[in-house]
Amino acid sequence: MPTNTKYLGLELKSPVIAGSCGLTANVDNLCKLEKAGTGAVVIKSVFEEQIIYDIKRNTHIMAPVGNYGASYEYIAQHVADDSLEKHFSIIREAKSRLSIPVIGSVNCYSHENWLTYAKRFQDSGCDALELNMAILPYETSLSADDVERTFNNIIQTLKKSVTIPISIKVGPYFTDMAKFMQQLSWTGIGGITMFNKTLEVDIDIDKEEVSNASVLSAPESLYNTLRWTAILSKKLRCDLSATTGVSKADDVVKLLLAGATTVQVASCLYRNGVEYMKVLTDGLADWMQKKGYDSVDQFRGKLAVRPNETASMVMRTQFMHYFAEI
Repeated sequence: MPTNTKYLGLELKSPVIAGSCGLTANVDNLCKLEKAGTGAVVIKSVFEEQIIYDIKRNTHIMAPVGNYGASYEYIAQHVADDSLEKHFSIIREAKSRLSIPVIGSVNCYSHENWLTYAKRFQDSGCDALELNMAILPYETSLSADDVERTFNNIIQTLKKSVTIPISIKVGPYFTDMAKFMQQLSWTGIGGITMFNKTLEVDIDIDKEEVSNASVLSAPESLYNTLRWTAILSKKLRCDLSATTGVSKADDVVKLLLAGATTVQVASCLYRNGVEYMKVLTDGLADWMQKKGYDSVDQFRGKLAVRPNETASMVMRTQFMHYFAEI
């Protein structure tokens, strides 16, 4: 059963994509994922903090920072280039060994490095670039307008600097999620990925320390992704890649019915191994055959909120039906 589709202008043999994670930093894993049927791979993100850490660690090993004087900037750039080169060599090797699209991923906090790294990704040969924009208003001095302005400034700068397709990966926390996502889709980006995995804070009451909850997304996280996919999929002017909470083939089908262009997975691959991708892709094909669908386009968005519908009323109607039995 053919499950091919298009995403970011790229031809994919399946709408199921291996999302950015530690598993996609290994080319042998990428080859296994391709064999298992993945439509594309998103390489593990480059984090600006990691590059800065490498600079500080390596310069400190060679000599105290104060000893470098005017040469520090040159040496720091050399260390940064070496650190980035290890990442980009994975992309080049992946491009030489895979026939499916290879998508880069970058996560920065400074405007200058968004631009620098994006250009380097393009030069490495990746087919598209996902901007993991984990920008959250944690500070009381930061307003929603500030966050939105940062998004727009980065997007506009990168669009002028790179020619490969760009998508942005966002978190689930915006005061005006529907409106802002639609506005972002009007900027000319190729796609929006909803949602990135945010830090889930826990507290160890014995040690009286702040700790982290599971780094893997729980199956229950699917429902928020499913809701927003259904609300926005027909109201965006770009592709929508849905992620977070996907644990089985049925979840892939649900998100496609809600209108997702592609579905990204990571946590279920950690739990079950990279070969689990075949369970997802085969499960999608089996469901399509059972239902008599010849292509993904025949059912994609079948259960999405329609463009002429008011999403708030659709959601309220569902709430009244299932909670008040009206």
